Order: sequence, then structure tokens, then C-alpha cells
Amino acid sequence: MSDIPTPFKLLIRWGSYPLIFGGSAILLLSLLQRGIPAWPASLPIVALALLAVALLERLQPFRCSWLEDHDDSLTDAIHLLVNLGLIQLGSLLLGLFGPWLSLELFPRHWPWWAQLLLVAALIDCSLYLMHRASHRFAWLWRLHAPHHSAERLYWVNGERRHPLSALLLAGPGLVLLALLGAPAQLCATWFALLTVHLAFQHANLDYDLGPLRRLLAVAQMHRWHHKRDFEDAQVNFGEFLLLWDWLLGSYHDSAERLGEAEVGLRERGYPRGYLGQLWQPFRRASQE
Repeated sequence: MSDIPTPFKLLIRWGSYPLIFGGSAILLLSLLQRGIPAWPASLPIVALALLAVALLERLQPFRCSWLEDHDDSLTDAIHLLVNLGLIQLGSLLLGLFGPWLSLELFPRHWPWWAQLLLVAALIDCSLYLMHRASHRFAWLWRLHAPHHSAERLYWVNGERRHPLSALLLAGPGLVLLALLGAPAQLCATWFALLTVHLAFQHANLDYDLGPLRRLLAVAQMHRWHHKRDFEDAQVNFGEFLLLWDWLLGSYHDSAERLGEAEVGLRERGYPRGYLGQLWQPFRRASQE
């Protein structure tokens, strides 16, 4: 990091999110506007964005120790592939079965960008509520715990989720949109954008959004949510916006800097392998 010229450090710090997320948004929205199917056209756009975040972490990490493998890289890679596949499957199923469920209440006469904003708001609110419920109810927490078992934060952690937890988090929002009759293309486009954002939200990257961090759920704010002390992690549940945290009293900001080993679970010996993490919620439940 010390070998990087100062102007380049500043560019990474202040420009990485606007350039990568913003560039991805422009490309994905251009596909949407032209009627090009998000699947599979969004894949190279999202893949390049994730690769850029991963490379920038190596150049300007938030924590150098988080660059090292914690016996988690393979597990996280499987989580990433499985959950990105579930996102695409959900979008495809919405396209196939949405018309059968639709009550035709979605405002398709709005401009496409306004429709997308409505889809984004409904999905984000639903994700917030389900995420908060996952910290309140024991059976949901057991499914959500693999996400919090990570002892370092880096770009892959956004998709480190038990598949059932991922379905429960996204399911209510998708069902609501299906009932309203929202176009599947809008949902697929937003989930592609959200994938890029989640990489930044968990990135081991020293970047800053200035005052915008109070509105967007980026890494500066989300790291507090991953604190090892469970009681202190009941904050900043927002996936994209922190608006819901502001409105419902779970917003937290601090001038302090998160310590070296403050993320993860209090529980020691949590499985590190993918199959172990799939089974752990049920093993714990059977022992209670």
C-alpha cells in the first residue's frame, strides 16, 4: 500500500464505488432500456465489477490481515456460486410464474426508471425486515449465522449465506412483486446491481463515500453489523439503503475504527466447510 502513489490512493478511496458501481449501473440500465434480457447479459458486467473490487482490495485493504485465507476461501466461493445461481433462478421463476400470480397492480405505465426505483424500494424494505427478523427469532438466526461466522470481511462475504436464509430473505419481496405484476426484467436488473453493491458492502477495501455513507449501506457502516459481540450487532441491517435503519431505530454510526478481530461469532468451533455450515442450523435445533 505504501508503494501506491498518493493520487492513486485517493482515487481508490473516493472513486472506487462511484466508478465501479456507477459504471455497472449505467451498463445494466442500458440493457434494461434496450430490452436486452438481464440473463445472461448481466453476467459479464457483474463479474468484471466483482473482479475489480477483489483487485482493489489487494492494492488498498482496510485490514491487511483480512487478505489472508482464514480457511474460508473455498467455502465462500461455493456460497457465492450457489447464491448467485439462486438469484438467477428466482428471477427466471418470477418471469415464468409471475403472470399466473399477478393481480396487475404494478404501475407499468410509469417510466421504466420509476418502475425500477419502485422495485428497488420494495425489495430493499423487504430485505431489511427479513434481515432484522433473522436476528430476532432463533430459528431464523440459526440459518443466518453462517453469514456472521466469517472472521474477516472481504468482497465474497456478501453472498456467504445459507441457501434457505437467502430464500427467506429475498422470498417475501419477490412474492409481493409477483402479486403486483412487476416485470421480471426489473427484478433481475436490480438484483444484479445489488450483487455489485454487496461486494462493496463487505469489501476489505479502504474506501469512503463521505456523507453518503449515512444513506447507503456501504462497508464503513456495515462492518458494525458484523461485530463479534452479538448485542452490539443489532444495527445497520439495510442491504442497500440505511433509510429503514433511520426510520426504525437501528441506525448506528461511530467515529471509532473497527478493531482487528472484532467480527465473527462468539461461538467457537463453528464449521468452516460448506457442508458443515449447511447442516449446522439443523444440528443445533435438534440439540435444543
